[in-house]
Amino acid sequence: MRMVGRGLAGIAGQLGNPHGWAGSVVAAVLNRGNRYLIEAAVDAAQVRRGQTVADIGFGGGAGLGLLLERAGANGTVHGIEISRDMLSRAGYRYGRFLEAGRLRLEPGSLTELPLATASVDAAITVNTVYFLAELERACAELRRVLRPGGRVVVGVGEPEAMARMPFTRYGIRLRPVAEVIGALERAGLVVEHGVIERWPIDGHFLVGR
Repeated sequence: MRMVGRGLAGIAGQLGNPHGWAGSVVAAVLNRGNRYLIEAAVDAAQVRRGQTVADIGFGGGAGLGLLLERAGANGTVHGIEISRDMLSRAGYRYGRFLEAGRLRLEPGSLTELPLATASVDAAITVNTVYFLAELERACAELRRVLRPGGRVVVGVGEPEAMARMPFTRYGIRLRPVAEVIGALERAGLVVEHGVIERWPIDGHFLVGR
């Protein structure tokens, strides 16, 4: 049982900070499993060409590609991630966009964003709030970096469904969706709540303006 627990804790740790050879596998799994929610977040962000946008905690990097396409040649995409390995992976995958200045990859977390105040038109963060101890601080940071009229989209899985997965007992905070909405509202954002029905885990996307 201890070995099982260690294995499940390892999975949870990799989801929060993918690294090493296992991190490469996790990145591919994240891109595939989170694709529907990432696409919904990008759509809800209503990114227009020429805008400055961010994917915070981008993991496998699928959201970066979608944002680069939406922002276009005159736009700028910030990719922020705590995992150095995921930053390196994204740098390799999107190297030509880095060289062109359209993509900027930076280490950072939701509670300490390496972005100037009122510097982005839109930001997305998908399946990241489970790994936060300071939800209120993270929401305040999202509000801080957003320009007037901007949109931030937080994507989360249905907590009750996620609780049935054994690895979520190890360091993963499955907050009720209402708690996340409340934190965004207390940060000064007006929040709209959308739901994507999908087996085995429904997705929630919270749009703050």
